[in-house]
Amino acid sequence: MKQRWRKFSLLALLIVWISVAYYGYQQVNGESTTLTTITLGYQKADPFDIARQRGVFAKKMKAKGYKIVWKQFQDGAAELQALKSGSIDYARLGDTPGIVNLAAGADFVYVAAGSTKSNGSGVLVKKTSSIKSIKDLKGKRVAYTKGTSSNYLLLSALKKAGMKSSDITWVNLDNSAASVAFNKGKVDAWATWDPMTSTAELTQDATLLVTGNNGISNNRDYVLSTSTFASNNKEVSSLLIEYLQDDMEWANQYHAKLIKMLSKSLNLSTKVVTRMVERRTYAMTAMNSTTIKEEQNVADLFYEEGLIKKKVDVKSAVADVGDK
Repeated sequence: MKQRWRKFSLLALLIVWISVAYYGYQQVNGESTTLTTITLGYQKADPFDIARQRGVFAKKMKAKGYKIVWKQFQDGAAELQALKSGSIDYARLGDTPGIVNLAAGADFVYVAAGSTKSNGSGVLVKKTSSIKSIKDLKGKRVAYTKGTSSNYLLLSALKKAGMKSSDITWVNLDNSAASVAFNKGKVDAWATWDPMTSTAELTQDATLLVTGNNGISNNRDYVLSTSTFASNNKEVSSLLIEYLQDDMEWANQYHAKLIKMLSKSLNLSTKVVTRMVERRTYAMTAMNSTTIKEEQNVADLFYEEGLIKKKVDVKSAVADVGDK
């Protein structure tokens, strides 16, 4: 009897041990089938990246039943391709790629908008340059990156100055190549955004000839999704906006921590990142009449200039994020 009882006790203990071990394995490996996976595409130092590195966003989403997966991209083109293919559910982009893709027939919708980055976006020239105003760019070679916020900013700055796009020589380069060309004097000016502007100002004897201020370009962050995913996941979009805004408030309040974090991920000096951070604020809200109008201005100017072949109605491409 004792032997039989001992065997029964050992079997019971074994069953308990296996159950505990399996539960622990599920927790460590995140294999719980109760969580719905949401995949976010980001680029270094953008609002998604700040939320990823801080670590609070994913925990809050998990508490609501969602597992967050992060995917990093080097540029907006690759990110949008991933969004089209369904390998990510949300993409963080600048003010221009969404317009270009909507005009090309992409089934995207705007979910949220960030705050202005106009102070750190603009046209750089050397401090020793004879170019002192946008009008002085006439006949000059200006670097930019086609289909990005620098493309729109430069067009908008020229238009505001009463100039035509044909008044300058457009030199399409990615930011790495543009930096080299600008440093070697191969171009006379360079339209770009932070942290490139801060880096050039502090290391390449550059100054901002004009920024995105005064209605030229607010250069906000935008969060996009596909219309199908957004319409089927209103709660996710609503939570995403709420929790991202929490992270943005943290970013505004704790500059020292943010600068240390971004300096490491961007591999840039704290001096450069400090300039970038301290001339902007962070926010993430649902689309509103202001941000819709700003994106419509991008669409209208690109259409006028023949950069897109189809008119875009931004208002019709805004997601209904519903209520939490």
